Amino acid sequence: MSTSSAADTAVQPGKSPGRAAFAGWIGSALEYYDFAVYATAAAVVLNHIFFPEGNAAAAVLQSMGVAGVAYVVRPFGALIMGPLSDKLGRKFVLMMTLFLIGGATFGIGCLPTYGSVGMLAPILLILCRVVQGLSAAGEQASAISMSLEHARDDQRGLITSWSLQGTQAGSLLATAVFIPFTSFLSEEQLFAWGWRVPFWLSAFVVLAAYLIRRKLEEPPAFEKMDKEESVLDNAAPLSIAFRYHKSAILRVAICALVNTLNVAFTVWAISYATNGVGIPRSTMLWVPVVSNAVGLAVIPLSAMVSDRVGRKPVFVAGALLSGATMFPFLSAVSHGNIPRIFVFGALMHGGFYSFSNATWPSFYAEMFPTNVRSTGLALGTQVGFALSGGFVPVIAAALNGQNMDNWVLPAIFVFVVGLCVAAVAMTAKETARRPLADIDSLHMSRTEALEVVRLDQKVKVTVQEAPRD
Repeated sequence: MSTSSAADTAVQPGKSPGRAAFAGWIGSALEYYDFAVYATAAAVVLNHIFFPEGNAAAAVLQSMGVAGVAYVVRPFGALIMGPLSDKLGRKFVLMMTLFLIGGATFGIGCLPTYGSVGMLAPILLILCRVVQGLSAAGEQASAISMSLEHARDDQRGLITSWSLQGTQAGSLLATAVFIPFTSFLSEEQLFAWGWRVPFWLSAFVVLAAYLIRRKLEEPPAFEKMDKEESVLDNAAPLSIAFRYHKSAILRVAICALVNTLNVAFTVWAISYATNGVGIPRSTMLWVPVVSNAVGLAVIPLSAMVSDRVGRKPVFVAGALLSGATMFPFLSAVSHGNIPRIFVFGALMHGGFYSFSNATWPSFYAEMFPTNVRSTGLALGTQVGFALSGGFVPVIAAALNGQNMDNWVLPAIFVFVVGLCVAAVAMTAKETARRPLADIDSLHMSRTEALEVVRLDQKVKVTVQEAPRD
């Protein structure tokens, strides 16, 4: 295993780790503000105003289904945005997705309700969620790639973790912004106009992110790759990724199912608590606020530990411990025990889940070389996020039962997913202490060697089949 020298760990010319980390932070904050603001609204408001009146459980199931739409389309966004990032640059995709996801979120706040236009309302809602999902797929992969390639070799875990700090901040803000509306507005005012304001506020985050990102330069590793000649220059990143990095994509996709716990906690559990148990909305909205506040402190600490002891131990511990803690958390929810809900919610989501959440950006991104990093990262993560975000709310709601009184089956489901994630993560190679240049060399030497052999064989076949005079 290679070790880093003083030259390796110093900030190289052209690298801007601080600015890249901040750009990743604010972009992820916007992305997850947009996702979390919908999830919160779906749990407490949207099931009442965007779907036909009738069975409460059916309305919740429908709103959870629309919440999942944005996750389901994210793999398709990865097919588009990932290769664009690897071909045209990280910054190009980051600027494009910034306005797509921000515009879609602002648009949701302007939509007519079911009472005004009937079934057109949920259709328009779904279209906005589709745009959010397509753009989010490229946003996250490009931001992490940018941060990783700007970082010092001994700080890659910490620098890339700022993207996940952004997700915590965005989720916290999205939930917190709903609290005054649910606390001080009447239900009639909340359903009439109050729910729209949190969606409109995303415009301010878009403006701030634009001002920061417009001055960010491409990382040296990407610029170097762009200038060097290679036998892969004419090959599409998507083709290279599928041809030589299928196992890494599959491994990342399964590991990304760790998001199951996050979705179950932030989307389904709030809905279960407010609609099934009868806990006040304003009370339950404080639970993810507290847990995300804890996560803001735990994430950088966990990332620094991963830079020292390795990615796998920290990631696996997070998957197992957070899955196990889902049992006491949901038990507390089912009994309406508010103090226990806050304690176990903060421990599970803010504490243990943050172990995995802090580590996965560097852990996944280091499985790919620079020329297909965004493509491989986007494909793997978005497939995993699509499966977890798209189906977990619906599965959990179905396991919860028609009467919304069975918390044990959803808890078992989340724990089993955590076990599977941990098992697959253990099969990955440890890359924390290997310089990024060595990781690129390791991947590229094998890839280019295989490509040279393939091209050489193709040339020989062409010569053999050519007509002779």
